[in-house]
Amino acid sequence: MQNRGILIGAIFACAATSADAQWLHHTDSRIPRTKDGKPNLMAPAPRLNGKPDFSGVWVADRPPVAEIAKVMPKEIADVQVDLNDVAPHGLSVFWGLKPEEEPLRPEGAALLKQRSRDTINMPTTHCLPAGVPMSEFIYAIKLVQAPQEILMLSETGDPPRQIYTDGRELPQNPDPTWMGYSIGKWEGETLVVTTAGFNDRAWLDASGHPRSESMRITERYRRRDFGHLDVEITLDDPKYYTRPFSLKASLTLIPDSDILESVCAENEKDRVHLKN
Repeated sequence: MQNRGILIGAIFACAATSADAQWLHHTDSRIPRTKDGKPNLMAPAPRLNGKPDFSGVWVADRPPVAEIAKVMPKEIADVQVDLNDVAPHGLSVFWGLKPEEEPLRPEGAALLKQRSRDTINMPTTHCLPAGVPMSEFIYAIKLVQAPQEILMLSETGDPPRQIYTDGRELPQNPDPTWMGYSIGKWEGETLVVTTAGFNDRAWLDASGHPRSESMRITERYRRRDFGHLDVEITLDDPKYYTRPFSLKASLTLIPDSDILESVCAENEKDRVHLKN
């Protein structure tokens, strides 16, 4: 793909914080610990009103950097992307598939090809949101669970996601937004989140896979123990893809930590170096 290294580097152009920002000298009393005082990430998951509590700061697991680098183009070194900052599905929602295996309709393939040559228009290079699901795979996210909703905050500086668990249905004919409208329902220990009402301006990943206003995303979250959260994401967009497709990821808790604010345009110096 032409300019793919620059394209992937562009995702970091407006980011100013690290993935595991620390609130210094704070020990969270809610975290179970081993005898030596270290967080016990294998302890049972906490609960809120009888359901698993997903609250915490999470980062999507990354394979070894060398493994990612092996499949990245040579140009990636030119933009000095820190591969510790992004999980593979942030680079491509079809990570692990060959290009010819991706279920793209001709319209989707044409838009993807255009974006590979037009990197300067990547939304994040203009301080616009990374969107869903890409923001979950860059740096860290913070989940805050309340009795009737869950907030998802991202270190990319995206608008917060509000996942309502109060029994409401998705709105009819909503105004399209960057983050969409999300509702969550429990299936046993699994939280099933359905999101719709997207605009078509965000990219699904740093490679430029598109989404349309008809896209619907279903996420299934399961906290298998205190320190590990599994998610399966199914994306359905009949305008650009021939069938729904899914990806799986694991997130690990970052204990005794917090996310920092990200103000994209503050001290930003990268966009001038991004050229088609």
